[in-house]
Amino acid sequence: MDISVVIPLFNEEESLPELYNWINRVMKENGFSYEVIFINDGSTDKSWRVIESLKKQSDTVRGIKFRRNYGKSAALYCGFKEAEGDVIITMDADLQDSPDEIPELYRMIKEEGYDLVSGWKEKRYDPISKTMPTKLFNATARKVSGIKNLHDFNCGLKSYNKEVVKNIEVYGEMHRYIPYIAKNAGFDKIGEKVVHHQARKYGKTKFGISRFFNGYLDLISLWFLSRFGVKPMHLFGLLGSLMFFIGFVAVAIVGIMKLYYMHHDMPYRLVTDSPYFYLSLTSMIIGTQLFVAGFLGEMISRNSLGRNDYQIEKII
Repeated sequence: MDISVVIPLFNEEESLPELYNWINRVMKENGFSYEVIFINDGSTDKSWRVIESLKKQSDTVRGIKFRRNYGKSAALYCGFKEAEGDVIITMDADLQDSPDEIPELYRMIKEEGYDLVSGWKEKRYDPISKTMPTKLFNATARKVSGIKNLHDFNCGLKSYNKEVVKNIEVYGEMHRYIPYIAKNAGFDKIGEKVVHHQARKYGKTKFGISRFFNGYLDLISLWFLSRFGVKPMHLFGLLGSLMFFIGFVAVAIVGIMKLYYMHHDMPYRLVTDSPYFYLSLTSMIIGTQLFVAGFLGEMISRNSLGRNDYQIEKII
């Protein structure tokens, strides 16, 4: 099979027939063998009935129904697991992603050898309250991930080599950072294609402003896991040792200063009367806690079932 189109959705009953007919037309015009996998993420409208109706019309339709809303990452994870095509295309169900982009996205994977190609909606039809935070978010993601050539990490329209989706795990709300996850798994040939963005035709957006704040927290988590996930002692141990050393030196200075004043019969005060003593003691305590946290993290990492899961490309 050439292509699997994976479409997560939540309450998109109006757009599904039009979207499927559009995909079907593009596939037939280009002679692709394909499947369309709809993942109904706990919709409360008639989305699942529409999917069942489309399935009766064509064997190219497959559907996954969640009992409740789990989020886009969970939907993509299950869609990737079921996909059988050589190239996997993801797109949103709201008709803002154009299926006409599919042939070129497929070609870039098969002929140019990309592991992943991400769409870039250079011209957007969203309000400025959405576009400005998006630009800031993407600039931060480029800096942290080191993937300098991507302008839109969160674009729903992407294409993947089958090997990529079968060797990465998307969880939580990490769908925003699939290119970063793929890079960390060793799939570093990542490209970008300018794609057409259409204004929403039916319904309203399902995402609020909170996704931007959650996005930054997820980015920090992913950065930490990629850098220190299997070696937490390298971070916590270093910071803990540094803070303990600073606190110890500061306490020593406070004590030496008191002995100096006593030796020269100069007025002095008790060590415990100095605020520097308590600051130093606090630094030593925090340093000890950080070191212990690193040690415990190291023990957990060494006993993890996935501690020796490595991405092996070939064995001959």
